[in-house]
This record gives sequence, structure tokens and C-alpha cells, in this order.
Amino acid sequence: MRQAGETLVDEPIAGAMPQTDHGRWLVLNPVSGTADHADRVRELAEERGFRVEETERAGHATELARAAAADGATLIAVAGGDGTVHEVIDGLDRADAFDRTTLVPVPVGTANIVATNLGIGSVEQAFEVVETGARRRIDVGVADGKPFAMSCIAGLIADASINTSDDSKERFGSFAFVVEGLREMADFDGLHVDLTAVSNGEERRWSGEAVCVLVGNLRRFAKEGGQADVEDGHFEVVVIEQMPTVEMVAEAIAQRVLGESTENVFHVRASQLEIRAGDDESIDFSLDGEPYATSRLSLHTRPLALRVCVGPDYDPSPFDA
Repeated sequence: MRQAGETLVDEPIAGAMPQTDHGRWLVLNPVSGTADHADRVRELAEERGFRVEETERAGHATELARAAAADGATLIAVAGGDGTVHEVIDGLDRADAFDRTTLVPVPVGTANIVATNLGIGSVEQAFEVVETGARRRIDVGVADGKPFAMSCIAGLIADASINTSDDSKERFGSFAFVVEGLREMADFDGLHVDLTAVSNGEERRWSGEAVCVLVGNLRRFAKEGGQADVEDGHFEVVVIEQMPTVEMVAEAIAQRVLGESTENVFHVRASQLEIRAGDDESIDFSLDGEPYATSRLSLHTRPLALRVCVGPDYDPSPFDA
């Protein structure tokens, strides 16, 4: 049984993978983050035998991932932000290449949530773990047939995530999401949803007005549920109930964004989930930061579907201090 603080990457359990590569591609987004990384990434990649392909437009990383899979690549490095990683995962899924391709994120974006949660903290470390790090299988979330690695969110946070411009990200970094969130709060009227979750074979339901709905696969949302265990075949689902703006801000400050349990938060761990708009209107979701609108969304996990390289600090479900 796992103990608090225990490192799992060297354990010979179901997620561990051998290190064998028969072709290496690197998908490089030259405009991610501060857009000053391309030369260094290309240098490190070429030293290690990667074929380097640069993205030129939105969605291009998906095309490049499919091309890499068709070319027989067994290792794809992704130098970009979480959006670029999302596109590559989508491409590998479309090519039905999860079982034969290993992915490693190279963190050069704004937030780098995927890389951070996989224990990869720098460009140099990403290339180090390719050679010396452990390889694991992690869960992939699926929303209406669309794969995602991190999260599916709806409501205030989703609106802020989708509407944060590249210019704001370059100007403010990760704080840009907070700035946009404050802007969105002034015009946000709440979200009426009906939620049905399958948890350990039993259905749990929630219905009402929410500030946001958070479905985490590889992301920390609330202390009560901790971080989603990305190797257990379940989502961490958190619903933040609608409340007056003054109360919401006060709670966020007091709890440092859900640092403590609260009666205004519904939490469940689920392998399947359905989210419906209570008023039959379309809901704007964010899948790993990419917009997707629908009035009814069905989600499930694909346990241990994706092969990844991980850093020495990786833990699929870190314990809070």
C-alpha cells in the first residue's frame, strides 16, 4: 500500500513500461510560452536523434502526431504548452497509436500542467528522462469520444481558460488565468446542471446551480479529493455550488482556492459521468483548455491507455503535506 510521500516510479507495478525506442519525433510549438525556446529545444532534440517538426497553426500538432505514428515513431516529445500536448494526444488517438507510442512533454508553455504532474520541470529534464527516467501508462479521459489528459471543466473557470488570450499569457504568465477569471466573474450568471456519476458501481447525482464543474484526470482541484490518481481509472469530480459573489471570493481567499472542505463543494470519484444542462441550453466546456460546447456530455476513463515518460518526482496520486 502506498504511504505518504512515497515515490512510485521505480516500482514494478502495472504502470511501469520498458524503455525501447525505434523512432523519435519532436513536435515543436515555437510560439508557446515566451517563444524563446525553439533553438535550445531543437539543439537538445537533434543531439538525441529526434526528427524535429514545427507547428505552424492551430491543430497542426494533431496532424504531425498522426504523421509520426504513420512513420513508425515509438517516442514523441512535445515542446509546447498543455494545448499542444492535447493536440498530440488527439492525433495519437486518431492514429490508434497509444499502444505503440510513448509521449514526453517538454515544458515550454505557460502553465505546463501535464509536464509538472508527470514530474518534469524543465526542458533539460524532459530530455534526461527520455534516456534515464521511468515509463508508465496513465489514464486518458474521454468526453463524447474526444480524449483529454488533464481535465474537463465547465462554468466560470472554463470561461476564463478559454478566453485567456495568448497576449495575456505572454504578458502575465500563469497569472493571466486569474486576471481573466476576475473579468468573467462580473458577467457570470451561474450554470444549471444535472450530474450523474458512476462511483464504484453505484450512481450518485447532483443537480442545481453551480459556479463550475471540474473533472480532473491529471490535475489537483480540491484538498478533500486530492489530485486525481492518474493510474486508478477514475476522475476526481468537484462541483462548486453557486453562491453570492462576496461569499465566493471570501471562501476562495480563506481556503486558498478550496484549501479546506466546505459545504458548498460536492466531490465524487467516478469512472463514468454525464453532465446535462438543466435548461437544455449549450454548456461551454474546456477540454485541456480547448473549447467544446454541448447540452449533454458523456465522459469515461480509458484506464492506463497512454504511455508516458515521467520524472523522478512523479507520483500518480501525491498526498498533501
